Amino acid sequence: MEDTRKRLIELLYNQTGDYISGQELSKQLNISRSAIWKHMNELKKAGYQIEAITNRGYRIVSVPHEMSEASLRWGLDTTWYGKEINYLPSVTSTQYHAHDLAREGCDHGTVVIAGEQTAGKGRLKRYWDSPAGLGLWFSVVLRPTELTPKAATQLTLVAAVAYAKALKKWSIPVKIKWPNDLYIGDQKLAGILTEMQAEQDEIDYIVLGTGINVNHTTDDFHPSVQHTATSLKQFLNKTVDLNALFRDMASNFETEYDHFLNNGFQSIKEDWEQLGYKIGEWLTIRTNTEWSGKLISLNDDGALIVEDVLGEQHILYSAEILWRS
Repeated sequence: MEDTRKRLIELLYNQTGDYISGQELSKQLNISRSAIWKHMNELKKAGYQIEAITNRGYRIVSVPHEMSEASLRWGLDTTWYGKEINYLPSVTSTQYHAHDLAREGCDHGTVVIAGEQTAGKGRLKRYWDSPAGLGLWFSVVLRPTELTPKAATQLTLVAAVAYAKALKKWSIPVKIKWPNDLYIGDQKLAGILTEMQAEQDEIDYIVLGTGINVNHTTDDFHPSVQHTATSLKQFLNKTVDLNALFRDMASNFETEYDHFLNNGFQSIKEDWEQLGYKIGEWLTIRTNTEWSGKLISLNDDGALIVEDVLGEQHILYSAEILWRS
Protein backbone atom coordinates (compact mmCIF):
# COMPACT_ATOMS: atom_id res chain seq x y z
CA MET A 1 0.00 0.00 0.00
CA GLU A 2 2.84 2.42 0.84
CA ASP A 3 4.47 1.78 -2.56
CA THR A 4 1.14 2.49 -4.28
CA ARG A 5 0.75 5.76 -2.40
CA LYS A 6 4.32 6.79 -3.26
CA ARG A 7 3.61 6.16 -6.92
CA LEU A 8 0.32 8.06 -6.67
CA ILE A 9 2.14 11.09 -5.27
CA GLU A 10 4.69 10.89 -8.10
CA LEU A 11 1.95 10.77 -10.73
CA LEU A 12 0.16 13.77 -9.21
CA TYR A 13 3.40 15.74 -8.96
CA ASN A 14 4.37 15.00 -12.56
CA GLN A 15 1.18 16.71 -13.72
CA THR A 16 2.77 20.02 -12.61
CA GLY A 17 -0.48 21.56 -11.46
CA ASP A 18 -2.75 20.04 -14.12
CA TYR A 19 -5.38 17.39 -13.50
CA ILE A 20 -5.00 13.66 -13.97
CA SER A 21 -8.09 11.53 -14.38
CA GLY A 22 -9.10 8.77 -12.03
CA GLN A 23 -9.18 6.44 -15.01
CA GLU A 24 -5.56 7.23 -15.87
CA LEU A 25 -4.48 6.81 -12.24
CA SER A 26 -6.33 3.49 -12.09
CA LYS A 27 -4.56 2.34 -15.26
CA GLN A 28 -1.09 3.48 -14.14
CA LEU A 29 -1.39 2.00 -10.64
CA ASN A 30 -3.37 -1.08 -11.64
CA ILE A 31 -5.96 -0.52 -8.91
CA SER A 32 -9.68 0.29 -8.95
CA ARG A 33 -11.21 3.76 -9.06
CA SER A 34 -12.58 3.06 -5.58
CA ALA A 35 -9.06 2.36 -4.31
CA ILE A 36 -7.87 5.64 -5.86
CA TRP A 37 -10.58 7.49 -3.94
CA LYS A 38 -9.52 5.81 -0.67
CA HIS A 39 -5.88 6.78 -1.23
CA MET A 40 -6.91 10.39 -1.91
CA ASN A 41 -8.77 10.48 1.40
CA GLU A 42 -5.70 9.19 3.21
CA LEU A 43 -3.59 11.92 1.61
CA LYS A 44 -6.12 14.51 2.76
CA LYS A 45 -5.86 13.17 6.31
CA ALA A 46 -2.07 13.60 6.01
CA GLY A 47 -2.55 17.30 5.24
CA TYR A 48 -2.64 17.38 1.44
CA GLN A 49 -5.21 19.67 -0.17
CA ILE A 50 -6.60 17.80 -3.17
CA GLU A 51 -9.00 19.19 -5.72
CA ALA A 52 -11.27 16.78 -7.58
CA ILE A 53 -13.40 17.90 -10.54
CA THR A 54 -15.78 15.66 -12.44
CA ASN A 55 -14.57 14.78 -15.94
CA ARG A 56 -11.17 16.34 -15.22
CA GLY A 57 -9.70 14.36 -12.36
CA TYR A 58 -7.45 15.17 -9.41
CA ARG A 59 -4.71 17.61 -8.62
CA ILE A 60 -2.84 18.52 -5.45
CA VAL A 61 -3.30 22.17 -4.48
CA SER A 62 -0.91 22.22 -1.51
CA VAL A 63 1.17 19.84 0.58
CA PRO A 64 1.59 19.68 4.37
CA HIS A 65 4.42 21.57 6.06
CA GLU A 66 4.87 18.89 8.70
CA MET A 67 7.47 16.32 7.76
CA SER A 68 6.35 12.88 6.67
CA GLU A 69 7.61 10.39 4.15
CA ALA A 70 5.02 11.60 1.65
CA SER A 71 5.69 15.33 2.14
CA LEU A 72 9.46 14.83 1.90
CA ARG A 73 9.03 12.91 -1.32
CA TRP A 74 6.67 15.46 -2.89
CA GLY A 75 8.66 17.28 -5.58
CA LEU A 76 11.92 15.46 -4.82
CA ASP A 77 13.88 15.85 -8.05
CA THR A 78 16.44 13.05 -7.72
CA THR A 79 17.23 9.78 -9.44
CA TRP A 80 18.63 7.64 -6.62
CA TYR A 81 18.88 9.86 -3.54
CA GLY A 82 15.87 9.25 -1.33
CA LYS A 83 14.33 6.59 -3.53
CA GLU A 84 13.68 5.00 -0.15
CA ILE A 85 12.90 7.45 2.68
CA ASN A 86 12.47 6.32 6.26
CA TYR A 87 10.87 9.11 8.29
CA LEU A 88 10.83 8.63 12.06
CA PRO A 89 9.17 11.19 14.36
CA SER A 90 11.77 10.40 17.04
CA VAL A 91 14.93 8.28 16.99
CA THR A 92 18.08 7.98 19.07
CA SER A 93 20.25 8.83 16.06
CA THR A 94 19.63 8.69 12.32
CA GLN A 95 23.22 7.41 12.02
CA TYR A 96 22.51 4.37 14.18
CA HIS A 97 19.32 3.57 12.27
CA ALA A 98 21.00 4.03 8.89
CA HIS A 99 23.83 1.68 9.91
CA ASP A 100 21.23 -0.95 10.80
CA LEU A 101 19.54 -0.58 7.40
CA ALA A 102 22.91 -0.68 5.60
CA ARG A 103 23.89 -3.90 7.34
CA GLU A 104 20.52 -5.35 6.28
CA GLY A 105 21.37 -4.56 2.65
CA CYS A 106 19.33 -1.42 1.91
CA ASP A 107 19.82 0.31 -1.43
CA HIS A 108 22.29 3.06 -2.25
CA GLY A 109 20.64 6.41 -1.50
CA THR A 110 18.37 5.18 1.29
CA VAL A 111 17.59 8.07 3.67
CA VAL A 112 16.75 8.09 7.36
CA ILE A 113 15.29 11.40 8.56
CA ALA A 114 13.92 12.21 11.99
CA GLY A 115 11.69 14.78 13.60
CA GLU A 116 14.04 14.69 16.57
CA GLN A 117 17.10 12.78 17.78
CA THR A 118 17.40 11.86 21.43
CA ALA A 119 21.06 10.86 21.12
CA GLY A 120 22.29 12.70 18.05
CA LYS A 121 26.02 12.66 17.52
CA GLY A 122 28.58 14.74 15.73
CA ARG A 123 32.24 14.37 14.89
CA LEU A 124 34.49 12.84 17.58
CA LYS A 125 31.35 11.40 19.23
CA ARG A 126 30.25 14.84 20.39
CA TYR A 127 26.58 15.21 21.31
CA TRP A 128 24.42 16.99 18.72
CA ASP A 129 21.29 18.64 20.11
CA SER A 130 18.39 17.75 17.80
CA PRO A 131 15.09 19.05 19.21
CA ALA A 132 11.75 18.13 17.70
CA GLY A 133 10.54 20.07 14.69
CA LEU A 134 13.34 22.64 14.59
CA GLY A 135 15.95 21.20 12.26
CA LEU A 136 16.85 18.70 9.60
CA TRP A 137 18.42 15.58 11.05
CA PHE A 138 19.10 12.98 8.37
CA SER A 139 21.52 10.29 7.19
CA VAL A 140 21.97 8.68 3.79
CA VAL A 141 23.45 5.29 3.00
CA LEU A 142 25.96 5.38 0.14
CA ARG A 143 27.56 2.45 -1.66
CA PRO A 144 30.32 4.04 -3.80
CA THR A 145 31.85 0.88 -5.26
CA GLU A 146 34.04 3.03 -7.51
CA LEU A 147 35.93 4.61 -4.58
CA THR A 148 38.74 3.35 -2.38
CA PRO A 149 38.36 3.85 1.39
CA LYS A 150 41.02 6.59 1.23
CA ALA A 151 39.17 8.55 -1.47
CA ALA A 152 35.89 8.15 0.39
CA THR A 153 37.09 10.62 3.02
CA GLN A 154 36.52 13.33 0.42
CA LEU A 155 32.76 12.74 0.59
CA THR A 156 32.48 14.99 3.64
CA LEU A 157 33.83 17.85 1.51
CA VAL A 158 31.56 16.90 -1.40
CA ALA A 159 28.56 17.11 0.93
CA ALA A 160 29.70 20.42 2.41
CA VAL A 161 30.04 21.97 -1.05
CA ALA A 162 26.68 20.57 -2.15
CA TYR A 163 24.84 21.92 0.89
CA ALA A 164 26.61 25.29 0.80
CA LYS A 165 25.67 25.75 -2.87
CA ALA A 166 22.08 24.77 -2.11
CA LEU A 167 21.89 27.35 0.68
CA LYS A 168 23.37 30.02 -1.59
CA LYS A 169 20.16 29.67 -3.62
CA TRP A 170 18.30 30.68 -0.45
CA SER A 171 20.59 33.77 -0.23
CA ILE A 172 22.42 32.32 2.77
CA PRO A 173 26.11 33.44 2.87
CA VAL A 174 27.45 30.07 4.04
CA LYS A 175 31.09 29.23 4.57
CA ILE A 176 32.61 25.75 5.08
CA LYS A 177 34.77 25.22 8.14
CA TRP A 178 37.20 22.39 7.51
CA PRO A 179 36.45 19.61 7.52
CA ASN A 180 32.74 19.28 8.20
CA ASP A 181 30.83 22.35 9.41
CA LEU A 182 28.77 25.08 7.73
CA TYR A 183 28.92 28.57 9.20
CA ILE A 184 27.05 31.84 8.82
CA GLY A 185 29.51 34.51 9.90
CA ASP A 186 31.25 33.05 12.95
CA GLN A 187 28.31 30.91 14.06
CA LYS A 188 27.72 27.24 13.33
CA LEU A 189 24.72 26.35 11.20
CA ALA A 190 25.26 22.69 10.31
CA GLY A 191 27.52 19.70 10.76
CA ILE A 192 28.32 16.67 8.62
CA LEU A 193 29.41 13.26 9.90
CA THR A 194 30.80 10.56 7.59
CA GLU A 195 31.18 6.99 8.84
CA MET A 196 32.42 4.08 6.75
CA GLN A 197 32.32 0.30 6.86
CA ALA A 198 35.03 -1.20 4.67
CA GLU A 199 37.16 -4.29 4.24
CA GLN A 200 40.74 -3.92 2.99
CA ASP A 201 40.45 -1.80 -0.17
CA GLU A 202 36.72 -2.23 -0.68
CA ILE A 203 33.93 -0.08 0.75
CA ASP A 204 30.90 -1.93 2.03
CA TYR A 205 28.89 1.22 2.73
CA ILE A 206 29.11 4.79 3.99
CA VAL A 207 26.61 6.57 6.22
CA LEU A 208 26.70 10.33 5.74
CA GLY A 209 24.81 12.22 8.43
CA THR A 210 23.75 15.85 8.43
CA GLY A 211 22.33 18.14 11.10
CA ILE A 212 21.09 21.60 10.16
CA ASN A 213 19.74 24.20 12.58
CA VAL A 214 16.68 25.49 10.75
CA ASN A 215 13.85 27.00 12.82
CA HIS A 216 15.63 27.57 16.13
CA THR A 217 15.40 30.84 18.03
CA THR A 218 18.14 31.81 20.47
CA ASP A 219 16.21 30.31 23.38
CA ASP A 220 16.01 26.95 21.61
CA PHE A 221 19.78 26.51 21.85
CA HIS A 222 21.50 25.27 24.98
CA PRO A 223 22.98 28.27 26.88
CA SER A 224 26.49 26.92 26.24
CA VAL A 225 26.13 27.40 22.47
CA GLN A 226 23.73 30.35 22.18
CA HIS A 227 26.57 32.64 21.11
CA THR A 228 28.28 30.15 18.79
CA ALA A 229 25.31 28.56 16.98
CA THR A 230 22.76 29.99 14.58
CA SER A 231 19.82 28.89 12.45
CA LEU A 232 18.27 29.73 9.11
CA LYS A 233 15.29 31.29 10.88
CA GLN A 234 17.56 33.62 12.84
CA PHE A 235 19.25 34.79 9.65
CA LEU A 236 16.15 34.97 7.41
CA ASN A 237 13.79 36.15 10.15
CA LYS A 238 11.14 33.69 8.98
CA THR A 239 10.17 30.05 9.41
CA VAL A 240 11.62 27.69 6.80
CA ASP A 241 9.77 24.75 5.24
CA LEU A 242 11.77 21.69 6.31
CA ASN A 243 10.42 19.58 3.44
CA ALA A 244 11.48 22.09 0.79
CA LEU A 245 14.90 22.53 2.36
CA PHE A 246 15.47 18.77 2.44
CA ARG A 247 14.53 18.45 -1.23
CA ASP A 248 17.04 21.16 -2.21
CA MET A 249 19.77 19.55 -0.13
CA ALA A 250 19.05 16.11 -1.58
CA SER A 251 19.00 17.31 -5.18
CA ASN A 252 22.23 19.29 -4.82
CA PHE A 253 24.01 16.43 -3.08
CA GLU A 254 23.06 13.95 -5.80
CA THR A 255 24.35 16.36 -8.47
CA GLU A 256 27.67 17.00 -6.73
CA TYR A 257 28.16 13.35 -5.78
CA ASP A 258 27.62 12.14 -9.34
CA HIS A 259 29.92 14.87 -10.66
CA PHE A 260 32.59 13.84 -8.13
CA LEU A 261 32.43 10.18 -9.17
CA ASN A 262 32.49 11.01 -12.88
CA ASN A 263 35.07 13.81 -12.88
CA GLY A 264 37.15 13.51 -9.74
CA PHE A 265 37.82 15.81 -6.80
CA GLN A 266 39.34 18.82 -8.58
CA SER A 267 36.15 20.82 -9.22
CA ILE A 268 34.89 20.06 -5.69
CA LYS A 269 38.24 21.30 -4.36
CA GLU A 270 37.96 24.53 -6.36
CA ASP A 271 34.40 25.17 -5.15
CA TRP A 272 35.41 24.41 -1.56
CA GLU A 273 38.27 26.91 -1.70
CA GLN A 274 35.84 29.62 -2.79
CA LEU A 275 33.60 28.76 0.17
CA GLY A 276 36.25 27.96 2.78
CA TYR A 277 35.89 29.55 6.22
CA LYS A 278 38.85 31.78 7.18
CA ILE A 279 40.92 30.83 4.13
CA GLY A 280 43.88 33.25 4.02
CA GLU A 281 43.67 34.05 7.75
CA TRP A 282 46.19 33.33 10.51
CA LEU A 283 45.02 30.98 13.24
CA THR A 284 46.55 29.04 16.12
CA ILE A 285 47.26 25.40 15.27
CA ARG A 286 47.86 22.67 17.84
CA THR A 287 49.61 19.51 16.69
CA ASN A 288 52.56 18.34 18.79
CA THR A 289 53.18 22.01 19.58
CA GLU A 290 51.20 25.23 19.27
CA TRP A 291 52.02 27.43 16.29
CA SER A 292 50.57 30.12 14.01
CA GLY A 293 49.43 29.08 10.57
CA LYS A 294 47.71 30.69 7.63
CA LEU A 295 45.02 28.60 5.93
CA ILE A 296 45.98 28.30 2.27
CA SER A 297 43.80 25.75 0.49
CA LEU A 298 42.98 22.05 0.23
CA ASN A 299 45.37 19.35 -0.82
CA ASP A 300 44.29 17.11 -3.70
CA ASP A 301 43.12 14.48 -1.23
CA GLY A 302 41.07 16.93 0.87
CA ALA A 303 43.63 17.59 3.62
CA LEU A 304 44.17 21.20 4.74
CA ILE A 305 47.25 23.11 3.54
CA VAL A 306 48.58 25.56 6.15
CA GLU A 307 51.58 27.90 5.91
CA ASP A 308 53.69 28.73 8.97
CA VAL A 309 55.43 32.05 9.76
CA LEU A 310 58.56 30.89 7.90
CA GLY A 311 56.60 30.30 4.70
CA GLU A 312 56.77 26.51 4.93
CA GLN A 313 53.59 24.65 4.00
CA HIS A 314 52.16 21.81 6.07
CA ILE A 315 49.48 19.30 5.12
CA LEU A 316 47.06 18.63 7.98
CA TYR A 317 44.90 15.53 8.10
CA SER A 318 43.90 16.19 11.69
CA ALA A 319 44.74 18.99 14.09
CA GLU A 320 43.19 21.19 16.72
CA ILE A 321 42.57 24.58 15.15
CA LEU A 322 41.57 27.51 17.34
CA TRP A 323 39.03 29.11 15.06
CA ARG A 324 38.28 31.97 17.44
CA SER A 325 40.69 34.51 18.85
